[in-house]
Formats: sequence, structure tokens, C-alpha cells
Amino acid sequence: MTGLMALLYAIAKITGGVLLGLTTLDKWDGESNFFNKIAGVLAPFQTVIGGALIVLAVLFFRANILTNVISILGGILLLTHVFGKVSALETSLRKLSAGLMPFKAIIGIALLVLGILGLF
Repeated sequence: MTGLMALLYAIAKITGGVLLGLTTLDKWDGESNFFNKIAGVLAPFQTVIGGALIVLAVLFFRANILTNVISILGGILLLTHVFGKVSALETSLRKLSAGLMPFKAIIGIALLVLGILGLF
């Protein structure tokens, strides 16, 4: 994986992790609402971040399979609102997304940690 692509992938994992793990991060944050402010800025880019997570994970799937599987799952969770527009795959993608929803915060925190580790 090239340096620039690795940096882009790490940024996608960090931003996706913040969006998905917001409920847990907000509990850890306390009263400052730091993560809520960041998530407010990132929310309009949720589709782009989810797409980037899936595309980059597929492109570099053989590099680290566990990291890439978590990235794909995070991307699917971030793209849940788009699945209604894909009529051919809508039911199966919605079922998959609904099955992953209980693990949304766990996947988000894992993405955040993997993204931070990917910077080093």
C-alpha cells in the first residue's frame, strides 16, 4: 500500500470510527461535547466515508484481512441510508445492516483504534 493511500485509509477509518462510535465516545467525553461537534461536521460526508472504507478495504484486502473486514462492516453501516436506492440488493443489504446495528459502537471504536494505529 502506498503512503498516500495508507494515510487516506487511516483517515477514513478514524472518521468512520468517530461517526459509528459516537454514543460511546460521547459517554467518555463528558460535558465538552467534543465528539458531537466533530460528528456534526462529518455527518454530511457519511456516504463518502462509507464508500471510501469499502473501496479501500477491497483494494488492499490481502494486506491485513481482519482490519479490512472491520472496515467493510463499518462502511456498510455508514451506507445504510443509501441501500434503498439499490433495488436489486436492498433486502439483503438491509438485513446485513440490521444484523450489524447492535455492534455499531464496537465496530466504530475498533475503526477508530485501527485508524490511529494505521498512522504509525
